[in-house]
Amino acid sequence: MQKNKRPAPRKSPAPTLDKEETLSQELCSLALAQEPELRHAVRRYLRQGKDAVLFGAIELARGEDVEAYRLLKETVEEDAGTVLLRKGDGPEMEINAFAIPLFVHSQGGLREADGFQDEAAYAALLDSFTSAGLEGPKAKVVLVQHAYDLAEMDAIRPSQLNAMVNEAAAALLDKKVADAPALLRSIAGWQPASFGAADEAVELRFLLGFALKRADDPFYSVPPAGKKQDAWFAARMQRYQDWTVSATPLLQRCLACAAQAPALRINFLYQDLFYGALQQGRSEHWMLAMMADFGAALAADGGARAVITLVEGEEDAALGVQLLGSSGELAHADRRLDVGDDVEAQIDDLRDALATLGIEDVTVELTAP
Repeated sequence: MQKNKRPAPRKSPAPTLDKEETLSQELCSLALAQEPELRHAVRRYLRQGKDAVLFGAIELARGEDVEAYRLLKETVEEDAGTVLLRKGDGPEMEINAFAIPLFVHSQGGLREADGFQDEAAYAALLDSFTSAGLEGPKAKVVLVQHAYDLAEMDAIRPSQLNAMVNEAAAALLDKKVADAPALLRSIAGWQPASFGAADEAVELRFLLGFALKRADDPFYSVPPAGKKQDAWFAARMQRYQDWTVSATPLLQRCLACAAQAPALRINFLYQDLFYGALQQGRSEHWMLAMMADFGAALAADGGARAVITLVEGEEDAALGVQLLGSSGELAHADRRLDVGDDVEAQIDDLRDALATLGIEDVTVELTAP
């Protein structure tokens, strides 16, 4: 009688990608090939809340091709914050999320509970977006009654932003109170601050709003490149600068209680779409933090020089800034670089910041990333 043989061991199956990884690879391939289907796929994943697929595809593209990375990242950001819609036989409408970064100077820091308690100031601030020409005269604007901190803004994922834009559109078009769970979820609360009552505080906050207008509104039509375009942007910038002056007292009343409001000093960055404003705020926040650290080191040690070098990791790169004194390194900061960043422009920004601190001896030691 023949004995049973031990079955031969099975070969381990090749590792398989999970569904999200597969979808990310497919989306990255669309970006690499610049397929028209890319935008439809991005919008579908935004509606489905598949941020992991979108982020995975962006990271894959980042390692494959600069142009594909930019195309995919810009498509995700644009379609997350801008929605085209049509109601019945009406004209095509466009709604987008915009933000204004602010640096607020106060004694002791802002209190979240004091924010947006003055309804008259809020109503006047809201009206000012159209009356001052920041948005078109026929646009409908809604402003969230909350000043977001950086952590709250960073926590808003693309699909959540897309849902917030749709919620704002429903409220503006239907003119009735509607549920807005994505918007409410975005107001997570500020990160704790450690300012003492007598401390001079500088805090980054964002105004977040939504503007609804006809997709063909001539107010938003940028002239072709040339002198007319330059004049168009110059006029827009002048309107914004004028608005910052008139809006300051209203915003003071929206950010603090009546007793503290007049003492607030507000530095405005430029109004931009959501992701552009977020990047502005994040970049300026990093720069101010570096200057504060370097300023403190200079106060303790006196004269110093700076060295800017390229710091490369396995997946990314940064500009490292060393502050050197007679006893060695006094302070250090790294500024992360994104794919395709203008390194020379980043270095110029660093030189300007260092010059503000009185540091003119700056050495640059790097090769292009």
